[in-house]
Amino acid sequence: MTEGIIIKALSGFYYVKTPDRIVACKARGRFRLDGTTPLVGDRVQLIVEKDGSGRIDTVCERKNFFIRPAVANIDTMVFVAANTNPVTDPFLIDRVAVIAHEAGCELVVCVNKIDLDSGDELYRIFAKAGYAVIRTSAETGEGAEELKSILRGKVCAFTGNSGVGKSSILNVLLPEASIPTGEVSEHLGRGKHTTRHVELYPVGDDTYIADTPGFASFEIQMIKTISKEDLQYDFPEFAPFIGKCRFTDCAHLKEPGCAVRQALVAGEIGQSRYSSYSRLYDLTARQKPWDQKTT
Repeated sequence: MTEGIIIKALSGFYYVKTPDRIVACKARGRFRLDGTTPLVGDRVQLIVEKDGSGRIDTVCERKNFFIRPAVANIDTMVFVAANTNPVTDPFLIDRVAVIAHEAGCELVVCVNKIDLDSGDELYRIFAKAGYAVIRTSAETGEGAEELKSILRGKVCAFTGNSGVGKSSILNVLLPEASIPTGEVSEHLGRGKHTTRHVELYPVGDDTYIADTPGFASFEIQMIKTISKEDLQYDFPEFAPFIGKCRFTDCAHLKEPGCAVRQALVAGEIGQSRYSSYSRLYDLTARQKPWDQKTT
């Protein structure tokens, strides 16, 4: 039995990277019976036939997984953003930050296109919230080594609104991949989705980066599985103030004696992040228990 990691799934085949080669595999028929679907990022055990083809025998226990895009065992979620055509709404980053935290992933915010705009406001918002923020330029290569260093030894997924340069950054990190990139519409202020499937790219030092099919298809519906009471824990800058409010069930919205709101007024919590919390609290509060689903 050989062990490996699925780096691509396409047309019914799973491409598994083993220590010495990449094997095109089919999955065992019993997976259809027990409802298991192998995903990109899965650590698997496979049987390699004499003709070089393979068969996935076992999917190892997962750290986490996502439905859209279909990817598993992500250590770090990299949100690629920009403050120029297209401009990234911080709320998009905050939604993914919550999803990443719920899945046990760290979040890295990559502010790209700094050759056109330095993205100072995006940098300020997320650095203040305690996230790692790296500024890059796919055009000049600035920041690429710093980004590669922070991702070393991890399985990472890149996401972000279309047109911000996810695939372009990947091409800087791994030039031999030659990942297709798209143009940004000047009129619409958004880019075309150039990534059609999830694929893991090895970057050396046991590091893998997944390019995903754009923000629009990312599993935003995972927000539905989060209770409004637990949402506060997905905002790390709230942590020092949770449990210090006048009311034990404080929602941190309009209640008197709220320590989180006091921290907001004192500037210890950023207004943009608090506004996102309020919007997401409203979304989670609307969900009925029978509407929620597991992923």
